[in-house]
Amino acid sequence: MFTSVLMIEQPLSATDVDFVTTLHDDEMSFVVLMQPRGAEDRLLRAIDDVALGELEQAVHEADEPEGEQAVRPAALALEHSLRSLRDAGCEAVGQLIEGHPLNLLRSVVEQTHADEVIVLTAPHLVEEFFHRDWASRARHKVGVPVLKLYAHNDEEDYALGDVQEQ
Repeated sequence: MFTSVLMIEQPLSATDVDFVTTLHDDEMSFVVLMQPRGAEDRLLRAIDDVALGELEQAVHEADEPEGEQAVRPAALALEHSLRSLRDAGCEAVGQLIEGHPLNLLRSVVEQTHADEVIVLTAPHLVEEFFHRDWASRARHKVGVPVLKLYAHNDEEDYALGDVQEQ
């Protein structure tokens, strides 16, 4: 079985699930690490939104839950993502990231003997330009291949705020 550690910051869309579950011919197992939104990243997200021409998103950046308020929506997004991966026929476990993401990533890769890391995020132009994004930094820490992919927002998928417990 091929094991991937999947780092995400939003719920997996149907397109993302289809893509990551078909990357390899082997049976897939995922360890999903979900990063809740942090208040310290608000300015970078707003700059990214402006650079990508998403002015409406930049204006509403302050409306999104962050810090402690982001933990519950992130937990629900993680559960949705795990359920979607399992529905696609894969094994999937996961956890929220508390503390430094790369320290957790390294320990999870070692503990699970993962074959690769997939970082699935929205574009972060400022961090990517300076090679301070997760994927660039992870390549120097984990000892396995790191694949960076951009997350999709399928129109039929829910917004993070619309997540309901099931």
